[in-house]
Amino acid sequence: VKRMKVSIITVTYNAAATIRDTIESVLSQDYPNIEHIIIDGASKDNTAEIVRSYGDRIAKFVSEPDRGMYDGMNKGIQFATGDAIAILNADDYYMNSQVISTIVKHFEQHQVDSVFADLVYVKHDNPDKVVRYYSSASFHPGKFAYGWMPAHPTFVVKRSAFEKYGYFKTDYKIAADYELLIRFLAIHKLSYHYIPQVLVKMRTGGASTANLSSNWILNREIVRGCLENGISTNMTKVLSKYFVKVFQLVVRPA
Repeated sequence: VKRMKVSIITVTYNAAATIRDTIESVLSQDYPNIEHIIIDGASKDNTAEIVRSYGDRIAKFVSEPDRGMYDGMNKGIQFATGDAIAILNADDYYMNSQVISTIVKHFEQHQVDSVFADLVYVKHDNPDKVVRYYSSASFHPGKFAYGWMPAHPTFVVKRSAFEKYGYFKTDYKIAADYELLIRFLAIHKLSYHYIPQVLVKMRTGGASTANLSSNWILNREIVRGCLENGISTNMTKVLSKYFVKVFQLVVRPA
């Protein structure tokens, strides 16, 4: 049986402090059929030198100005030759060396279009310190109206989905991933399977966790993403998710 090839896309901009952890977590995977594509938006620090030091262990590396993070992701997807696409941000890394083999096993067992799992947010300067646990367990497409989506860095989907249903919308600043998941899971009803494990560690301080003004943009874009796809919602509904997020600060993965 020919096993699936997984393309992992990392978009970077001035990520010299963290990109090595991201690359090493991909290189340490025990699954053989992986390509790692890194799209850099012309960093001003030494991100490009660090990536180039890995030579051909990085399948594809491009460093040039782009129109932001989602433009970079789209570029990466267009270069990808894998059966499935995973997106791993430059601040994130895989929990252990079995993450991709676990994902492939679930794809094969359940014959689905996509899988997702749980993640933990960790302190930027101390990745051993978990600050929040994000469980995707109770997700179903009805939750999009309430500002809920599966943990996007754990979401892996067949590459054909992008070809059929489109790419990330680059006119969103923070929530293009949200809009894309609505399109894939709620509108086009791609099949999915939830893996009850923490697969990704995410450093705090990324685009969506930065501060209150970015939170406001995020929630406005979530409302927009729902409405553009015919899902009825409003800001009050979307903000109700924060009551649940408080519990995530206390709950810890078993």
